[in-house]
Parts: sequence; C-alpha cells; structure tokens
Amino acid sequence: MQLRDGAFADHSDRDLRSRAAKVAKIAASEAELVDQAARFPAGAVSAMRSQRLLGAAIPCELGGEAASIRTLAEICYSLGRACASSAMIFAMHHTKLACLIRHGRGEACLDAILRRIADEQLLLASSTTEGNTGGNVRASAAAIRRDGGRVSLDRAATVISYGAEADGIVTIARRADDAAASDQVLCLFLKADYTLERLNGWETLGMRGTCSDGYRLIAEAAAEQVLSARYGDIHAQTMTPVSHILWSSAWAGIAASAVEKAQAFTRTAMRGAGGVAPPGALHYARAVSTLKQARALIGQAIGRFEAAAGDPAALSAMDFQTAITMLKVEVSDLAVATVMSAMRANGLAGYRLDGAFALGRELRDILSAPIMIHNDRIVANLATATLMTPVAASLAD
Repeated sequence: MQLRDGAFADHSDRDLRSRAAKVAKIAASEAELVDQAARFPAGAVSAMRSQRLLGAAIPCELGGEAASIRTLAEICYSLGRACASSAMIFAMHHTKLACLIRHGRGEACLDAILRRIADEQLLLASSTTEGNTGGNVRASAAAIRRDGGRVSLDRAATVISYGAEADGIVTIARRADDAAASDQVLCLFLKADYTLERLNGWETLGMRGTCSDGYRLIAEAAAEQVLSARYGDIHAQTMTPVSHILWSSAWAGIAASAVEKAQAFTRTAMRGAGGVAPPGALHYARAVSTLKQARALIGQAIGRFEAAAGDPAALSAMDFQTAITMLKVEVSDLAVATVMSAMRANGLAGYRLDGAFALGRELRDILSAPIMIHNDRIVANLATATLMTPVAASLAD
C-alpha cells in the first residue's frame, strides 16, 4: 500500500470511486439472483476487471494505481450497499493483495506476479482455514515441502471463498514438516500451480455468492512464491488491519442499504398518515445512530492505520492490535443491530421476502459478520494477549 501526494491522490481516488459506482450498479442488478442461487457474482467481478479495480492497490511502477486503504474501504462500502458477496470478494482479494505488496514487494518473482495481476486483473482467493485447526488462522497443519527450487503443499481447506472462480490462491502453511503449527509462511499459487478437489459445499443463510466451498488444495510452484517474511509479522502488520477495515466497510455498506430501505418505508408511511410517524420510527432512528457509530469506528481505524503504516513496531504494538482487532467485533455487532432495527422499523414490509422494503437478504448477509470468523474466539484470544498489560491509570494514559 503506497502513499501518494496531494492533487494526484485526490484525482485518482475520485476516479476509482466513480468506476466503483459503475461496478456497484451491476452488482445490485444481479444481487437477488446471486443470493437465491448461491451463484458467484460473475457480472460484478467482470465489471471490477473492466474498470481495472482488481489491481488498484498495486504500486504505480508495477502497473497499478496505488489506491489508499481509505479508497478501498469506500469501495467496499459502496459494493456492500449493492451486493454483500461482491463486497466481500473485493475485500478478501485486496486483503491478500495488500500482504503481497507490503511484504513481498522487491522480490523479483513476486514483483513480476504483481505486474501480471495489474495487467490481467487477476482475482486472488484466500485460504486460511483448515478443518483441524478450529478456525485458528495462527496455527497451520499442512506444511510446505521444498525440493530444490520448487515447493509443494497439500492442504485440506475448510473453505476457500470463490476458489473455483479465482485466478490464484494466497494461503498459509507451516514453514516445514518439523516446524511448529504457529511457524507459518504465506504462499501465492497461480491457477496453473494447483488443483482443487471439492470437499464440501456452501449452503448458508447469507453471503451465498462468495461460494466458499471446502477444497483439498494440491499445489506446486517456484520456491520464490513463498514469501520470505514471517507470517506472524504479515498477520499483525497487514492481514489483520486490512481485513478488519475492509470487512467492516463492507458490513457497514450492508447496514446502510437496510437504513436506506427503512428511511424510504418511514417516509412512505408518514405521507400516507398525514405526517404522523409510524410505530417503528423509533427503530429507524436507532438504525441511523448505530450506523453512524460503525462508520465512525471505521474512520478512526483507517486514520490510525494510515498513521502507523510505515512503522512495523507501531503496527505490532498491543494498543494498535487491540483497537484493530476490536474493530471487527464492534462493527460486526453494530451492523447486525442496525439491520435488526431497520427490520423492526419496516415491520411486516421488511419481514416479507418481496417488495421494495424487504430486508431478508440484508439480515441474512449481515449475520455472517460476527459468526463466520467468530467474535467470541477473537475476544477470547485478545483477552489472553492483554492479561499482562497494565490497566490505564488515568484518562490520558
């Protein structure tokens, strides 16, 4: 992720957001079918390619546009208002891309792949979860095996979101057969490097278009496609902050879609009642408030991440890690509360599966936010990590 100067950055960001609006329009047009059939949002992703958004964060000298984290978050928010699955696909792709840019840039093989991603608008999938690690991404079962200048990996992945549709997969693994589960590396495999054997399907309440089937991933590639950086550093400095900011922005977008429908319903009801607010108007006000809280938290997190971006020590510091970890927990809960309030504001019109004020899809999609990467696990891990941290003695500490 690269910082840019003044007017160029402002112009480029406005242009990216304008192009993202075109993608969001297409995403919205297919969102119902994507949800009903658990279908990959092919139209939206094709539009991301044609608008050259998949390489947006890649440095300019490698063919990208050096998009800021703030711009990527705005795009996630825009897409979340249109189609939750499209937003999460964009967020997951750019999280993996951010890891490659920050921790692999300067390595000839990875620079060449980044140029190719920008040129061909390749879509990267993520594989971080294994069946026997209980969803703990900081422990891997499968190990990288080295043979001369080649590496191989055989990994049973509980989910690989849009794995069948991706042009490459970024995954974690143990550094070697004799390495500890937490001694991990990040690997990039392009489509020609691997095969996928489907293990299970993806029949879920929401986020159905992410098509997060389980696969056995069997890969072989050049050794240079394993990043030399420790995954622990990648996870703390890039994976966690970028994913939590972009996921949260997508969830806030889903919540905004629900608030928009609640606003439209409330206005319609008031016009029909001679200006008298409907019974659910209080819930609409609550939805507006919780959405504002979520957006404020995201804005604060972006500012803090931008301020620390060039300082690995600051990114790894406990205060920053606590704040960025809790961003995911707090925004996911606020987004669920927002959509539930919007549903109560709309009453039966929101509960119905048809009509302009229906909120079933938003509700089912947003329920994934605290569950798919479980908030309870995140908070429990954070509590353990902070046990030895002194409690602040004053408001200024």
